Amino acid sequence: MPKSYLFLLAAILCETVGTSALQASQQFTRLLPSVIVVVGYALSFYFLSFALRTIPVGVAYAIWSGLGIVLIAAIGWAVFGQRIDLAGAAGMGMIVAGIAVIHLFSKTGAH
Repeated sequence: MPKSYLFLLAAILCETVGTSALQASQQFTRLLPSVIVVVGYALSFYFLSFALRTIPVGVAYAIWSGLGIVLIAAIGWAVFGQRIDLAGAAGMGMIVAGIAVIHLFSKTGAH
């Protein structure tokens, strides 16, 4: 895996932690989760900036946001008891399929 994709993966994971903490912060009324939100997003954009050295911004953002959506939905289901209906699961499946198409078949992204 190219180093730029490792940076992108780190950005996705930090964003996922930050967004999960956003739910736990209860509208920034709890200090520790609020700090985790800020640090998670800051690190996410920091790592994303390194990924953008070789991955076009449109491709990087599509992967970053798409995988972030799927991971946050999974965490919402597993940790916060939020339900995902069939249409939501199908839509997230299409997001993952779109990311796979970009990565496997597009000449736009860095490989």
